[in-house]
Amino acid sequence: MRKAEISRNTAETQISVALNLDGHGERSFETGLPFLDHMLDQIARHGMVDLRVKAIGDLHIDAHHTVEDIGITIGQAFAQAIGDKSGIYRYGHAYVPLDEALSRVVLDLSGRPGLEFHCKFVRGVVGNFDLDLIHEFFQGFVNHAMVTLHVDNLRGENAHHQCETIFKAFGRALRMAVSLDDRSSGRIPSTKEVL
Repeated sequence: MRKAEISRNTAETQISVALNLDGHGERSFETGLPFLDHMLDQIARHGMVDLRVKAIGDLHIDAHHTVEDIGITIGQAFAQAIGDKSGIYRYGHAYVPLDEALSRVVLDLSGRPGLEFHCKFVRGVVGNFDLDLIHEFFQGFVNHAMVTLHVDNLRGENAHHQCETIFKAFGRALRMAVSLDDRSSGRIPSTKEVL
C-alpha cells in the first residue's frame, strides 16, 4: 500500500495529513475552512484516495498560511507515498463539467515542480473563502510533490462550480497518473529511468 503520514508544525500552522494512494475515497477533514474541506472532499472522492487532513492555523489573521501549508503537507505526503514511481502511468488528465462550468487538469509526475494555473473566477470569494488561495494550495502541492500541473478553468458563471470542477478534475487526473500500468513490468516511465 502506498501510504504516508506527515506532520508539519510551524509558528503559523500545525498540519497533519494521512494519505493512501490505493484507497477507496475514505476521508476526514478538520481545517477550520468549510469550503476548503468541501474541495478536499472532491480530491478524495474522485481520486479514490484515502485522505485525512487536520489543521490548526492562524485563521484570526486570514486563511492564507493554513491553505498554503495544507497544500505543502499534502504534497509532502504524496511524494512519500508515491515512492520511486515504478510501474505507474505517470501522466493524468481529466475534463470535468458541473452545469455551466468546465475545467481541465493535466499532470505529470515528472519529479519537476511546475504550475500553470489559468482560472479567472467570476467572483473573488465563495462564502468567506478567498479564491486567490486556490492557486496557493496548488503551488504548495506541486512544490513539494514534485509534480508538473496544468489547471485550466475553461468556462463558468458560478465561482463555486468553477472551483468544484477544478478539484474534481484534479482528483481524477491524479487517479489516472498514480495507477499501476500492468504492462510496464514495474519499470519507471522515463528514458532517464528515474523520476
